[in-house]
Amino acid sequence: MRDVEIRDETIRLGQLLKLAGLVEHGAAAREVLEAGEVTVNGRGETRRGRQVGSGDVVALAGERIRVRGPAS
Repeated sequence: MRDVEIRDETIRLGQLLKLAGLVEHGAAAREVLEAGEVTVNGRGETRRGRQVGSGDVVALAGERIRVRGPAS
């Protein structure tokens, strides 16, 4: 698992996937989310606009990232 730092308290899931390099662009984020390939804290997630924050763990294709906010 690797940490990904964000500037604000929360970030949209689609943006996080791009920031972490798990997808190349927003359309790819939408595709993997709609296909049910993404989990947040161990639960399947399909909403690109879902807010994630410090401590949340996002997984895609065997890679796990932990969100680190500005105060973490």
